Parts: sequence; structure tokens; C-alpha cells
Amino acid sequence: MPNSISRRPTIADVASEAGVSRTTVSHALNDRGQVDPATRSLVKEVAGRLGYSPNLRAQRLRTGQASAIALISSMPFAVAGGASKLGFLMEIAATAMEAALRRGVALVLVPPLDEAQALLDTLDIDGAVIIEPIANDPHIASLRKRGVKLVSIGRQPEADATLPYINMHGTEAGKLLLEHLHEQGARKIGLVIGAQSRHSYLDMEQAYRTYCTANKLDPAIVRADEAGGESAGAEACIQLLEQYPGIDGLCIPVDAFAIGAVKALSARGIKVPQDVKVATRYDGLRARECTPPLTALDMHLEDVAAQAIELLFEQINGTGQRQCIDAPFATLVARESSRK
Repeated sequence: MPNSISRRPTIADVASEAGVSRTTVSHALNDRGQVDPATRSLVKEVAGRLGYSPNLRAQRLRTGQASAIALISSMPFAVAGGASKLGFLMEIAATAMEAALRRGVALVLVPPLDEAQALLDTLDIDGAVIIEPIANDPHIASLRKRGVKLVSIGRQPEADATLPYINMHGTEAGKLLLEHLHEQGARKIGLVIGAQSRHSYLDMEQAYRTYCTANKLDPAIVRADEAGGESAGAEACIQLLEQYPGIDGLCIPVDAFAIGAVKALSARGIKVPQDVKVATRYDGLRARECTPPLTALDMHLEDVAAQAIELLFEQINGTGQRQCIDAPFATLVARESSRK
């Protein structure tokens, strides 16, 4: 039969060829319902062989679903993307888009701009992944009112109703950076973190204060506004050096801040890593192209993005009760900025 079909294959053709009902075909292709794994695999193989693709317009009318999800970051481009637009946000987006398309769903990237809220109010989406939301994130409040399913990469702080989230192990990541700087000879380490209320900053500060207590050090912390990007990092670095003389190590989780700090040190004739060792959290393009290249963490963002899409579809389809998925632990990538 159906190999000779000249018209567009229908769900009925797939059902007939696979020997199952249309409902089973629908559930199998959309990863919904209770379908035996072997049957699901068979249906997908038959659909691919026949060249079947769902009629999205008819599906939208029938199910009321938009077959689209969004990826949202409340971080400004100054830290989420930067001049290259190839930062943390885009690395997650690449894998998330592929994972969504495998489920027959489009992914809309919502840029971190002031106009994003107005855009969100008009987007027809079934769900959204929010990257490192802040406390009282306006995107979350708005989307919840519309009944949009939500998950987050990183736990939302100070939330009455916590979103299902990917646990990024922020405290462990901070401990990894601090222990590395200490092993490389830094004995008076300062911390530069964002002023916004994000769980990654709270976790990093917790790890840092624990480190200071264990090593009998007074904490040296300066907070910078994310919107300032590299300039804010440079200013925070100068403030830290002036307030806490003798700093010989800097833990700066935001890569844009770290780049600004390195430039500020260089302008003052302070050598990295000979005088001050520097490490950041995200091993992205900025960290690799800095002079000297920055020690950073491989956060395994491809895995994180895939996990986030999986968790979101559990929420959309009502097929899972998980509130948290643990991301892979970060791996240290040591470079010239911190080596002895």
C-alpha cells in the first residue's frame, strides 16, 4: 500500500500501515499518552517511511495547542549575549531548538529586551523555558496568568510557587572555582557577582562565604548591575581592589564582568595571572577569546537544554510529576588566567 501513495499521506495511512489506531499514532508521534515503546518506535518508523507530517493548522484547531514554545532570558544582552550574540543564551537555544523540533514544535527565542514583555503578551505558545529567572520575574507572572506551562533553568529565588527547574548545582560550581584559585596560589580571593536576585548569584555567594569561613578570611564582595556588562565588571574590580587591598584572586561568575575586570587590571598595570588570578563561570566565546584566556566551567549546556525541553513537555502533556532534574556537574577548564 502506502509506498505508492502519490497524495499527501494522512494519519489514517500511518495507522493502517502500522496496524494501530489513529489515536495511538497521534500519541506516539507527539510523545503523549501511554504507548508501548516498541509501538511508538514502529509508528515513528512508518510515518518517516511514508513521509507523513501532521497538518499543523488542523491540529491547532482540534487540540487548541499552538505547537510552539518559547525560550526566555531575563538577563540583558550585555551579559546573556554580548557583542557576538553567541553567549550563554544562544548556546542553550541551539540545542533547545533541535529538541523542540524533534517533537514537532517550533521554538521562539524571546530576546532580553525591554520590549520582550509586550512580545510575550502576543505570542501564541504552549510553554516556555525561562533561563535563570529573577525573584518576582514579570515574565513568569504574565505567562502564568495565561495558563502557559513553565520550567526554568536554575531555580527561581524567593518564589511562592517554585517552577519545575533544572538544578544547575550553583554552590558546587562556586566551590570548584574557589578551590582551583586556592590551589593555584591565590590566598585573598574577592567575589564579583550580579546585583540582581538570581539563584546562581545566591549559590555562588554561599560557596564563597563558606570558603572564607574555612580559610579564616574576611569576605570581599562587590555587586555589579548586569545592564552595565563589561563596564560594570571593570568598575566592580576597581572598587574591590580599593576596598580590599592585597586581592590576589578574583572569582567572577558573569563572563562579561570578568572580561571587564581583566581590562581594568591591565589598565592599572596589574598582570593576570602573575599578580591576580581570575576565573569565571561560563566557558563561552568571551572566556576563550579573552587575553589571557579565562579559566571557566564547562556547564554542559547541550545536556541542560535537552533536559529543560524534556521537563517542559512533561508539564505540557501531563506525563510527569518531576519538579526538578539535576544537570550534569560542571567541569573545570583551566586556562592561563589562573595558572601558577
